[in-house]
Amino acid sequence: MAGPLRFRRSNGTWSRERVREQLLAPLDAQFGACLEEPWFPVGDDRYDAVRLDMANGDFALFAFRPGRAYWLGNTETPEVLWRTDKETFAEAPYAVSRWAERELTARLEVTDPWLAEFEYVTWFFIPVFFSKDGRNTTRTFFADDAAGFPDASREAGLEFYESLLATGTLDDHRYTMASKLGTSPGYDLTRMRATMAEFTVAKILADAGLEFVPEVEQASGHALDFAVGDRLVEVTRPEPPARRSHADHPIAAVKETGGAKRSDQLAKHPNAILLVDCSSFTDAEWSAVRAERPRVGHEPTVVFRARPGGHVEGYLHGQLPFDLDGSIEFA
Repeated sequence: MAGPLRFRRSNGTWSRERVREQLLAPLDAQFGACLEEPWFPVGDDRYDAVRLDMANGDFALFAFRPGRAYWLGNTETPEVLWRTDKETFAEAPYAVSRWAERELTARLEVTDPWLAEFEYVTWFFIPVFFSKDGRNTTRTFFADDAAGFPDASREAGLEFYESLLATGTLDDHRYTMASKLGTSPGYDLTRMRATMAEFTVAKILADAGLEFVPEVEQASGHALDFAVGDRLVEVTRPEPPARRSHADHPIAAVKETGGAKRSDQLAKHPNAILLVDCSSFTDAEWSAVRAERPRVGHEPTVVFRARPGGHVEGYLHGQLPFDLDGSIEFA
């Protein structure tokens, strides 16, 4: 399974002639390809650059100067670049990364202008919006499921996460977080909603003024979703009853989903904090959960529901080691 977009770095010397012979020719033979001028110049005038467009919709960008070149694309990598090192947008030279991001953003403005309107969402998720396996599923998810708020407009759902990403809180963890959404082998709605629950919790923690680190590897072999100081935080998101083959009541869904975490990650890390995100529930389903306040057999547990307008309400069992009162309205 392919991952998010990364550059391939070549330390050879390239020319337009070599590009045609070793990059364009094999891609043209495989897919039908053409060599085009880029829409933007690289901000470092030592670099020449080209765009390769395939008949099947794949693309590649290539910037090169004497002794150094960078390839970025969601098509088959030509053999001459197979054993090259990979670099993220943050690791590649700024001028090259900025150029590539401008090229990709311009493409998105043409194909999905509604999505490109959200500047920070676009920037953050570019590595998966254009990845080989995430380019269709991620855009469909944001369009049809409103980024995990199935009863909201896509604009309202995107605005919720735009407000988080605009703060820069997750910038240093861009590849870690974005790739969770965009590397499913198909359109996995359950997994995508669960991924956005982690972004929602990141917003809750940030709005509470807490510093945190996402995706924390443990000696147990588990990676828990966040660390806030010396306390671990695990997030889970029950599917709404209508999408479940069993546990067809919202209270049962909360108990079952929380119980699954209790027998897995939380069994190894009993001091972790569990957050259960019910943002996929309808008003009626959430009202039933809020009235009953079901336990999941672990403390502390926060069960909450976020709305795209930014309001988050929930309830707590146990005692939290930090204050979330500023970001969750507790019943």
